[in-house]
Amino acid sequence: MHATAILLAAGLGTRMKSRHPKAAHKLAGRPMLRHLIESCGVVFDQIVVVVGPDMQELEAIASPHAVVVQQERLGTAHAALQAAGLFGDGDVAVLYADNPLITPDTLRRLVETRRDGATRLALLAMRPADPGRYGRVVQQDGEVERIVEWADASEAERAIPLCNAGVLCAAAADFEPWLRAVRNDNARGEYYLTDVVALAAASGGIVRAVEASEAELRGINSRAELAEGEAAIQQRLRRAAMDAGATLVAPETVFLSADTVLAPDVVVQPHVVFGPGVSVGAGSEIRAFSHLEGCIVGEGAQIGPYARLRPGTHVGDAAHVGNFVELKAADLGAGAKANHLSYIGDASIGAGSNIGAGTITCNYDGVFKHRTEIGARAFIGSNSILVAPVRIGDGALTAAGSVITNDVEADALALGRARQVNKPGQASMLREKLARETKVRDQKKHGETG
Repeated sequence: MHATAILLAAGLGTRMKSRHPKAAHKLAGRPMLRHLIESCGVVFDQIVVVVGPDMQELEAIASPHAVVVQQERLGTAHAALQAAGLFGDGDVAVLYADNPLITPDTLRRLVETRRDGATRLALLAMRPADPGRYGRVVQQDGEVERIVEWADASEAERAIPLCNAGVLCAAAADFEPWLRAVRNDNARGEYYLTDVVALAAASGGIVRAVEASEAELRGINSRAELAEGEAAIQQRLRRAAMDAGATLVAPETVFLSADTVLAPDVVVQPHVVFGPGVSVGAGSEIRAFSHLEGCIVGEGAQIGPYARLRPGTHVGDAAHVGNFVELKAADLGAGAKANHLSYIGDASIGAGSNIGAGTITCNYDGVFKHRTEIGARAFIGSNSILVAPVRIGDGALTAAGSVITNDVEADALALGRARQVNKPGQASMLREKLARETKVRDQKKHGETG
């Protein structure tokens, strides 16, 4: 049976105090709306996103899924009704973009409950530690009678521990008439989606609640709640990484992105940050205080400590990237090493090459970026400056401290530094001169203050 997910994302999120829509704020490097889209994509055949006017940022995030615009913000039932023309013939679930942590398993349970042969409407509910201002789920004999918003609830209703998570699922043929029957005679004068529950119950249909954890169903409406959501998703991602065979030495100090891929036997030491778009091959070790984003690390590689891999970087199998080394749009070949204090940008480094401490690829001339190409088994001496565009051939060697501005052929030795001159006795003479100058300076200072 066909199923459609309607994602409500028209809220301004004023409590975020941001120029960005609430659903555009990120968790684990991914917009909240995108998290929900990814989960819904596992369960539903079609996804429709409802946004407010002038929300092009959210429309871009929603792509390629259908988007409809709620021109007037008259409430959540009104928002869902804007997508009625796209409901289709099967089941419809309405979700909120500020509930981004719902898992596919929970959504699957929701749909299965709706299709159990007796349930006309299914909803998600939770029992939060602090129910606060959540709407309460009023039940009788295991069936849901209605949901009452906190602002309209009595003291007895506010004492109910089961809270509405905002997600409803029903057949499209039922959902649209219920939405059109919703009225706005409440404390805020809005058309509440939650009123659909009472309408469903009043029509003789059975309404059931599907419970899930607060960590999964929490709403995110403020910066503080965004931080709480980040903590929840990080805990989930860390557990998944370890269950898949990675070792996180101090999991609470490692931060992952939603798309981070860690192969089995990867070891991640404390205080490592993975930005979006990182894949690490089996047996590699990411050492402490490293930052990786938009890069691929091969098998058996060693990264860090204190390394930075920027977007476009590819580290080959068994390669080494050491402390205070930064790579950007660079290919480091298999077994190659850049172990100390280097910047390698817009470069290709062949297999087995060694990059000496303090090496820099000068890749930017103020207008354009240029590439440096280093062949296999080359040796780049410490403090070499490679001025791109430049090519270093296979097996070539650059002397320490060289500035390389021209191509170096294979197996050649390149020296690009001033000739050294030794002057016997000059060191002691210089020290004596400096001592005399220091004495005169001290005497003058004493005379001025004496």
